[in-house]
Amino acid sequence: MRKLSHQELVFRQEQKNGASVLPFVFVLNDIRSGYNVGSIFRTADGAGVAKIFLCGITGYPPNQLISKTALGAEQRVPWEHERDVRVVVRRLRQEGYEIVLLEQMESSVLYQDYHPKRPVCLVVGNEISGVSETILADCDQAIEIEMAGLKNSLNVAVAAGIAAYHIRNELQKRLSGITAKI
Repeated sequence: MRKLSHQELVFRQEQKNGASVLPFVFVLNDIRSGYNVGSIFRTADGAGVAKIFLCGITGYPPNQLISKTALGAEQRVPWEHERDVRVVVRRLRQEGYEIVLLEQMESSVLYQDYHPKRPVCLVVGNEISGVSETILADCDQAIEIEMAGLKNSLNVAVAAGIAAYHIRNELQKRLSGITAKI
């Protein structure tokens, strides 16, 4: 067994040439930390997220804190800044996205039990207060990550990564099933 070199990894990614982008977007709602935003950019790049919408007080490039953890992903993943998260969520809903909150709610399901039915918009909220109450009525589903310890949540970037890779896997299964039927 041998680890791939940095050059081999770069070559492998260049061969994909963006082919891994999925019908999947992030909406970051009032994320306070530029480090968290940068980490989410990097995760989005790895998971095949098509675009990130940066809303409310969420920082946006160019930003030194974002760049430090994104490691260039902020230049690769398309993004858009919109002050009002409701504008973005309503637009994506009209475009056919399933609006999914990463939030602990009475009606939320465990992330691993969520199976997307159409393109997905994952809304991730503020590190302390979570997703804005103003968009709850515009959402289709809430998912959460079960916690075993005393803390009731994970770091927002870590939680976004867990949910993103689950959604990526589910979308890939769904899309490969569509391709197989053609």
